[in-house]
Amino acid sequence: MKTFLTRSLLGIFFGSFLTLVVLFAVIYIGGNETLDSSILVKNALGQVFCGWFFTVTPLLFENERLTLPVQTALHFLCVSVLYFIVAFVLGWVPFTVGGFIGILGLFIVVYAIIWSAFYMYFKKQAEKLNEELNGL
Repeated sequence: MKTFLTRSLLGIFFGSFLTLVVLFAVIYIGGNETLDSSILVKNALGQVFCGWFFTVTPLLFENERLTLPVQTALHFLCVSVLYFIVAFVLGWVPFTVGGFIGILGLFIVVYAIIWSAFYMYFKKQAEKLNEELNGL
């Protein structure tokens, strides 16, 4: 429970940070001096929610009763369903078949890259630990 709460807070803070970064980019790079407050609040809450679930759902990988393919499938299912609900409701992704397929393809590619990077990192860590154990 402590891990869940810690990750929840980190996710909320990360989502809030991303909101500020996007807000500053829209104001300074986009040249918008005024913003619609209702749109700003909806998008900020959406980014905070995304930050939360993207930091909490990796807890599935800590469940040792599940195999890695099952953990990955459950994690992918959770994050993709939650993300697409938020993205469609807030208008981040057009609510069309083409919009969905395009963003789903991009989502899968980015997910695969991030998953592979984490897999290689933890595999390398396991190899280092095994070498240290063999050296004892």
